[in-house]
Amino acid sequence: MTATYRSQKWLRGDDEVALANRVALTSAGVPAGGGPVIGIANSASQLNPCNLPLRRLAGAVALGVREAGGAPAEFPTISLGEDLMKPSAMLYRNLLAIEIEEMIRANPLDGLVVLANCDKSVPGALMGAISANVPTVLVTGGARPRAVFRGRALGAGTDLWRMWDERRAGRLDDAAWRELEEALGQGCGACNTMGTASTMAVLAEALGLMVPGAASIPAGDPRGLAAATLAGRIAVEAVAAGRRPQDIVTPAAVGNAIRVLHAVGGSTNAVIHLAAMAGRAGAAFPLEDLARLGADVPVLADVEPSGAGLMQDFDAAGGVPALLHELGGLLDTGARTVTGQTIGDIAAAAPPPLAGGAIRPAAQPLRTGGAFAVVRGSLAPEGAVIKVSAASPGLLTHRGPAVVFRDYDDMRRRVADPGLAVTPDSVLVLAGCGPVGAGMPEWGMIPIPAALVAAGVTDMVRVTDARMSGTSFGTVVLHAAPEAAAGGPLALVRDGDIIALDAAAGTLELEVAPDELARRAAAWSPPAPAHLRGWPALYARTVQQAPQGCDLDFLTAPSPEHRKFVEPVVGRS
Repeated sequence: MTATYRSQKWLRGDDEVALANRVALTSAGVPAGGGPVIGIANSASQLNPCNLPLRRLAGAVALGVREAGGAPAEFPTISLGEDLMKPSAMLYRNLLAIEIEEMIRANPLDGLVVLANCDKSVPGALMGAISANVPTVLVTGGARPRAVFRGRALGAGTDLWRMWDERRAGRLDDAAWRELEEALGQGCGACNTMGTASTMAVLAEALGLMVPGAASIPAGDPRGLAAATLAGRIAVEAVAAGRRPQDIVTPAAVGNAIRVLHAVGGSTNAVIHLAAMAGRAGAAFPLEDLARLGADVPVLADVEPSGAGLMQDFDAAGGVPALLHELGGLLDTGARTVTGQTIGDIAAAAPPPLAGGAIRPAAQPLRTGGAFAVVRGSLAPEGAVIKVSAASPGLLTHRGPAVVFRDYDDMRRRVADPGLAVTPDSVLVLAGCGPVGAGMPEWGMIPIPAALVAAGVTDMVRVTDARMSGTSFGTVVLHAAPEAAAGGPLALVRDGDIIALDAAAGTLELEVAPDELARRAAAWSPPAPAHLRGWPALYARTVQQAPQGCDLDFLTAPSPEHRKFVEPVVGRS
């Protein structure tokens, strides 16, 4: 019996439409008959050095597809890079998701291999693939080589933020700054700390959408080519077996991913991306689940910014399979993966982490009780997130007066002013930078004000509706919802208001009398939109808040009817 593939709607038949479709594919070097057509969505770009290692992997994926009897068809996608895209690649994550979903809908593709690496390129592409629900395998490009500055290995992002404070304090001169720039420019690939890119690769593997062990392979490592070839073969096998993303990204799989996120001390951005991906699959989770599911999870990955090592060390210690092995009974071992194995199968087959490496034994964690806290209260009624594993323990319970910044330029100008009225006990507040207000850039790690950094202050409590880089650190309360631009309480905070944080109790309070807040709210009006047309205007009109994953309201899938993928009419174009 001949297998039935989606692509046959385009290619099978004796009419003029089928003939034209076959000619189009064969002219492009794609065999137009027999096995399934596997799309290879390649986001390599010179505007995104994080994703450039994917160039060498695309051919290996195609080889694997052909070896398994499929027809590989490579196509380009938007490349979302954190370095150059402004105000933030986050603004374009949902646009990439639309592109992937619509490329699948409009073309004769039976399965998909996603080539992605930098922060938003992984969740954006997977969101689109989940909505289209064709069998999908992710291939990432790996972490960049270690940079060495004055004999010390640097973690991408994390050590730059530290060096910037050293420079602001006058302890790093112009020559050293130039030397640092040269050191950091020594290779392509994702950040080699447990930033968002590495976190999302780890979570994709924990969700069951990658070749086991592939998430941590460094850029340029020969194992990457072998894993890419295997991914191509797995994609063909997944089409034959009907292993679709919506059957893999289940509540059980999402629960596993949340626990793994805690165990690696991963990026706060992953909370938003995981919520968006889960929502596309009908496995949405409330923000409280982040705290609940992490309460008994040990932080095991000794990788910056929560630990001391880099992603190369995490890989050498055994990568995700070793981590799954060590987490043991904390996971739902029956969760399925695109390979046909369960998470339990993968964990059982993996050796324990390498002794003395960057994955700690469960009995000797970096910390217990998880890596994140969720806080709510009068300043964030719908919740906010803090990465406690990268915060200062002494600041996790804190009460102090607010110093309020209303936008990025205001913040950068005033923190550089040595005359700013601020003390180490102040709570720095950045408002108006959430998804509606600014596209939610990574501005939340507000620099320590100039006078304080010169005096040796290294951390302060900060509260914002923005995000921060996964490579960042400090006592920063992020994603406060609802955001200021949507009328959230952050819009009403004034200099001198007392803010009280208690991460252990899960509270974030603005100590202002309710009647005074009501007066301020009555006088408040939403800011005029900066964009009257184009993608930013559509984004601002339709984006949801952080607890819902910042997806666009018309892209979410709250019901089975919403998750139904509507096929196109295949006729003359």
